[in-house]
Amino acid sequence: MAIMPPTTSDKDVKSLIDHNIVTVERAASDLRRGLAVVISDGKSVILVQSAELLADLWIERFRSLSGTEPLVGLTKTRANVLHISPRSGDVALVKMSKHMDCAVIQSMADPADDLRRPMLGPYHVAQQGAEAIHEAGLKLCKIAKLLPAALFSIFLPTEDGRLWANDKGLLHVTAKDVLRFDHNDAEGLRKVTAAKVPLNGAEKTTMVAFRPDDGGTEHFALIIGDPNRHDPVLTRIHSECFTGDLLGSLKCDCGEQLNGAVKHMQEAGGGLLLYLAQEGRGIGLINKLRAYQLQDQGFDTVDANERLGFHSDERIFAPAAQMLKILGFSKVRLLTNNPLKVQGLEAHDVTVTERVKHAFPSNAHNDHYLKTKKKRSGHLLS
Repeated sequence: MAIMPPTTSDKDVKSLIDHNIVTVERAASDLRRGLAVVISDGKSVILVQSAELLADLWIERFRSLSGTEPLVGLTKTRANVLHISPRSGDVALVKMSKHMDCAVIQSMADPADDLRRPMLGPYHVAQQGAEAIHEAGLKLCKIAKLLPAALFSIFLPTEDGRLWANDKGLLHVTAKDVLRFDHNDAEGLRKVTAAKVPLNGAEKTTMVAFRPDDGGTEHFALIIGDPNRHDPVLTRIHSECFTGDLLGSLKCDCGEQLNGAVKHMQEAGGGLLLYLAQEGRGIGLINKLRAYQLQDQGFDTVDANERLGFHSDERIFAPAAQMLKILGFSKVRLLTNNPLKVQGLEAHDVTVTERVKHAFPSNAHNDHYLKTKKKRSGHLLS
C-alpha cells in the first residue's frame, strides 16, 4: 500500500501566516527600540537598523555585528530630494563617508533642516544595486511608523539568516513576509465585538471592532441605523485623524468629513462608516506632524510626504474591503471625493455602484491643502 505524504491543513497554513505576521510586528518593534534586525530572502542575508534612532555607539556596534562598513538606505523619493540617484529600483544605497556620524545620517533621513542646511554631502552611491531585500528593510521602518531610512550591511557571509540572527541574539524575518505584511494583516481581520453607541444626531448606531488574527492594530465600523444588506450601502471609508477628528484642527477637513458622513447617513436612513487606523494617510501621527512642519516651511502636502521619504499616500483599502465582507455587504455607494478609494475597494472584489460627493467649504488654514488634493492627488472637489 502506498504511503501518502503528509499534507498541510488549512489550519496549519493559517497558523504559519499568523506566526509570520507576528514576527514582522516583533521586528518592527525592535526597530522602534533602536535595535538591529536580520532580513533574508532565500539567497541573501542583511542586517538592518533604523537611521532615525541611531547613536554613534550603535553605528560601531553595527559594524562589529556585521563585520562590514554600513550602507545608508533611502527611499527614491527622499533620495531625489538629496540629489541622489538610485542605481536600481526604489531604494538608494549610499556609502558611509568619514564625515557621516549619526547626526549626518539622521539629517539624511529627516528633512526638518533641509532648508537650513541645504549643502549636506557629498554622497557617493554604492556600487551594489538595491534589491527587494532592501525594499523590505525600508518597508519594515514604515510598519514601525519610523522614517523610511536605514543602515544596511552588505550581504552577510551566511545562507541561514535565522541561525545567524539567533547566534547574535537578534530577530530574523524574511523579506517576503515583510513585503506581504499589509495583505496578510488585512486578510486576517476578524470581528471581535460590537455594542450600541448612540451618537449625537444618530442615536441608533452600533460600533463594531475588528482585529487581525495576530493581535495587531484594530479598525472600527459604525453602523448608522439599519441599512438594508440587499441594496448597495451608503459607505464612508475614513482614515483616523487625531488632530482633525478629536482636536478639531483647521489644517484639514477630516473632522467635517467624519461628522458630515454620520449626518448624511442618518438623513439617508442608514449607512456604514469604516474607521481605519491609518493616521496621516498611513504614515502615522508623528510623521504627520513632521509633514505639517514642512508645510509650515512652504511645501504642499504631497511634497511634504515625499520629502519624508514616503509616497504621497501610503494607505491601503484591503482592511475596509474585508470589514465590508464580514458585515455582509458586497456593494456600496461610496461617500468620497477620492477615486483611489473606489479603485481600492473594487480591487478587493467590492462593487462600487456610485460615488457620492462629499465635500465641505475650505477655511483660511486648509484652503491650500484642499487645492493640492484636487490638483495633485486627483480629488474631485468641484
